[in-house]
Amino acid sequence: MILVNTDYITGKELEMLGLVKGSTIQTKHIGKDIGASFKTLVGGELQGYNEMMNDARALATKRMVEEATQLGADAIVNIRYASAAVMQGAAEVISYGTAVKFM
Repeated sequence: MILVNTDYITGKELEMLGLVKGSTIQTKHIGKDIGASFKTLVGGELQGYNEMMNDARALATKRMVEEATQLGADAIVNIRYASAAVMQGAAEVISYGTAVKFM
């Protein structure tokens, strides 16, 4: 499966199959949340949250690809990601794009 953030793939004619998306809501356990709270006092990177967001993006992408595969897609173009805080320490990540088949 080819994944791109452009609306085309060089050298390929595309048949649009439709919008595909994947999403997840992730949270860190209370111990990581407390550690992050202390980190805000001194500054620095919140590695636990970076890991959480990387895992969430990977899972959302996997789910998007699974949806495209069910449609018989060869690729997903124009991929975008969005995230939003759902509650303290929890975030939703969504990935979406257009499933296409090569002609």
